Order: sequence, then C-alpha cells, then structure tokens
Amino acid sequence: MADAAPHNPPFRAEHVGSLLRPPELLKARDDHEARRISVTELHTLEDELIRKAVALQEDIGLPAVTDGEYRRGVFYADFICRGLGGGSIYYEIERMFFVDDRGNKIAVPLLRIYDRLKWKGPIHVDEFRFLQSLTTRMVKVTIPSPTIAYSVDGRNIATGVYRDLAELRGDIMDAYREELRALADAGCRYVQLDEVPIALYCDPRRVEHMKASGIDVDKVLFETFPNLINGALSERPRALHIAMHLCRGNNQSGWLTEGGYDPVAEMLFNRINVDSYFLEYDTARAGTFEPLRFVPKDKAVILGIVSSKLPRIESKDELKRRIDEAAKYIDLDQLGLSPQCGFASTAPGNKLTPDDQDAKLRRVVEVAHEIWG
Repeated sequence: MADAAPHNPPFRAEHVGSLLRPPELLKARDDHEARRISVTELHTLEDELIRKAVALQEDIGLPAVTDGEYRRGVFYADFICRGLGGGSIYYEIERMFFVDDRGNKIAVPLLRIYDRLKWKGPIHVDEFRFLQSLTTRMVKVTIPSPTIAYSVDGRNIATGVYRDLAELRGDIMDAYREELRALADAGCRYVQLDEVPIALYCDPRRVEHMKASGIDVDKVLFETFPNLINGALSERPRALHIAMHLCRGNNQSGWLTEGGYDPVAEMLFNRINVDSYFLEYDTARAGTFEPLRFVPKDKAVILGIVSSKLPRIESKDELKRRIDEAAKYIDLDQLGLSPQCGFASTAPGNKLTPDDQDAKLRRVVEVAHEIWG
C-alpha cells in the first residue's frame, strides 16, 4: 500500500498502542534480566522487531503507527519507574485483580513510590526519533496518564518521601510538562495518555470500597484528577494533539473494572483538556453510548468496539450497527474506530494469535474506510 502523508489526528482507523510481543523478544528480555545477553543486544533486537511492526502497521493501512510498546514490560513502568525514578512495581491479587473470561484472577501490577519522582531528562524522545525515522506516517507516543503516578491515599508511598500529596502532584505535573515539551521539540505531534484510575470510578463496587476506606471519592474524581491532568498539560505546545485512552484493565485478556461511563462522563469530556478519547466499548460491562451526549463538538471519540482480548473477529455489520448506535448521541463525524485496548499492555500479551491481531486491525481499517471514506 502506498504511504500517505500524515494529517491531523485522531484518525478514523486507530489502534491503542501495544502489539503482541514476538516470542524471541520475550525470550531476549528474560535473557537480559538473567544477564545472559547485554542491554545492547536486547536493544538491537528491539530495533529489528520494531521495524517489522511498523511495516505491518503500514501494510494494514493504519494512518498512525506506534512501536508496539516493544521496549516495555508494563505499559507505565518505563515512564514512571525508569524515567522518573523513585517507583517500583509490585503485584496485588487480594484486593486488586484482573478477571479473564473464565473467571481466573490475575495479579495487578501496582506502583510503589520509594523516592521523589523527578524528570531528569527526555524519557521517550529517542524512541520517538527512531520510530519517526522508519515511517512517513504519523507517529503516536503512548505514555501513562498523570493519575497513574499519583496516590489518592498515600498508602503506596514510603514514609518520609513526600510531606503531603500536593508535593507529589507538583512533581508529577512538572515532569509531564518537561516530557511533553521535549517530545514536541523533537517533532512529535501525537501523544496518548493511558488512563486507568478514572475508569475505577465507573465501577459501583470499587467506589463503595474506596468510600469505606476513607477516600473522598467526589473530591478525587471531580477536583484532584482533572486539576492534576490539566496541570500536567498546561504548557503543552498547541501543535501537540493529546488523546486519552480510558482503560478498564487489560492483562492477559483479563479486565479490572465494569460499569458505564455515566458517573464520570461530564467531567471527563468537559473538564479535562485533551483533544480526543479512546473509549472501551467492547462488552456490555461498559454500559450504553448515552454518555457520549456530553462530548463537546470540538472533541473526537474513537470507539473501542473491536476486542483486543478475545480472538473472535467482529463482523462488519456488527461494527457498523454499533457505530450507528453511538451516532444517536454524538455526530458521526466526531467518531473513529479501534480495538478497545492494546493487545499487550503487559509483556505476556492477550490470548490471541498474531494472525488474530492482524485480522482485527485490518477489519478496523476496512470498516472505517467503508463508513468514512
């Protein structure tokens, strides 16, 4: 397929970011952790496989490409733990867990803060430049939302690290301002924030649990979160398009939260200063399209109605019918189509084959072309 000059995001056909890791990459990462290969050998293989991932995305016809998050183990860890320092990952399965389609529990990778989070220099700029060198299409850089680096109750912060949560918020906002400026200076025009905490407030059971633990849910949701995100974006260049993917949990085909967008919709669409939204709508757990009525005319929504968790390939008629349903609440011209999440938010990936992934992405492009031209 001939390459097309990039235009302004978001696009009618999109994917969220991560792609299934090739087996040789998973083995190489294990070998590196066991000190059987050097970091240079690992990076050389990553470069080679990212070239192939870009070629695949171009062949499929996707207008925007990513590196598949091939250099990451957990989607947020590179930015927060490596980039900002002061954070490490631990796994929780008692209170927080993913559930797959068979009811199996999967541990959630959570953040522990043991030192100040500080931006020391560009985190993803070199990765952006390498990716940009491989394609003439729009490059999308995915980074965790500022809320993922935050702690609503301070329980995951080591004693003495921060005087109060306001100090933590200040460090987070400063870091995002610096990184977004660095990416824009390098030529990046498209950044996606992967947002998980706001989706927790769609789930009535989780909200009740938070209230029982003493969290002021309304203050966090309607004051702290929008102020934190907007503060982090306050100095971004005008040419930098910011999308937000609202994630309901995605680990080895497991999910974390359920409930419609109704409790968060008005705040999400009207008080957070992003340009577009990737919304998960792959199952009935996400509720109806009715909350889309709150989306202002100057923002776009990419409908995640193709499952990245299950191998079944959605029919064209099914996808078109659901897009028609959404268009009852938002102008069709404000919509696009994508899988509901990435295919591998964590390195093990979802329970699909590369052929399944390929077919789903091609279906997204086909349907988007037939609807929007």
